[in-house]
Amino acid sequence: MTWGVVLNPPASGNLVDDVVAQARQAVEAGVRSAWLGQLFSHDSVALAGLVGREVPGLHVGTSAVPVFARHPLLVAGQAQTSQAATHGRYHLGLGLGAKDLVEGAFGVPYERPIAVLREFLTALRTLLETGTADFHGELLTAAPPLPVSVPGADPTVPVLVAAMGPQALRATGELADGALPFLAGPRTLGEHIVPTLTAAAERAGHPAPRVVALVPAVVTSGAGVEAAREAAATQTAFYDRIPSYQRVIALEGASKAAELVVVGDEEKVAAEARRYAEAGATEIVFTQTDLTGDEARLRTWRLAGELAAGA
Repeated sequence: MTWGVVLNPPASGNLVDDVVAQARQAVEAGVRSAWLGQLFSHDSVALAGLVGREVPGLHVGTSAVPVFARHPLLVAGQAQTSQAATHGRYHLGLGLGAKDLVEGAFGVPYERPIAVLREFLTALRTLLETGTADFHGELLTAAPPLPVSVPGADPTVPVLVAAMGPQALRATGELADGALPFLAGPRTLGEHIVPTLTAAAERAGHPAPRVVALVPAVVTSGAGVEAAREAAATQTAFYDRIPSYQRVIALEGASKAAELVVVGDEEKVAAEARRYAEAGATEIVFTQTDLTGDEARLRTWRLAGELAAGA
């Protein structure tokens, strides 16, 4: 079991400098795994590589880069560059994104997402593992005329997918190294995600998959508890409108994403986080830790460090 945190890019200042400073804070708190989300602004793969190079010993990952409007050749080059920059401490997280965001921002039809995911992963894994590919699928082609290997990008970049639905989990189990579920509570993890993912990996003859559970959590007390709950209701409302998240929220017996945000003191958050481990998570990453500011964020990160030390 490993424990990590999601870093929070700032809205002002110098993004790279500030995220590197956060990464150093995470290491000081005892955390050895840091993850970055992908927005429409910064490039999370490049940023992860910079952070990992500036902060030795810290494993860095992206959670998650949408595959729509991207090509596996380009992503393979990005991921291997960050793997070389970090001397083998980079983890590539991919996702399908959301239909409204993909179509609205890129003008790309959000059609046949599982088929897109399967072809993307098939081509990408071949590129990462062999340095080339001759893939001609129904939806994409990856046949570079020159090698794509990046010297120093060892070992092969691990690929994880933010998969939560049955079809996406089966594709992930067959073609990736593990899953990155978010807003999937312990019940959903143990009864739906882990069994489906593991069965698919076994059928494909793969080792047991990684299950990196992103757990929204804020360690706070007193008046901070209510403040965190109010902030969670506002900041997670976006996920209530996305079908894939609606499904896992309902499976957990909740009506809104905010109900899955763990808020409380160290004892409460640690107990809730351990439920994810008992449900089959191999790694736990605290996210949404900045809901009420730096004090609670650092307090949450220190808890992650303590749990990592005792793992």
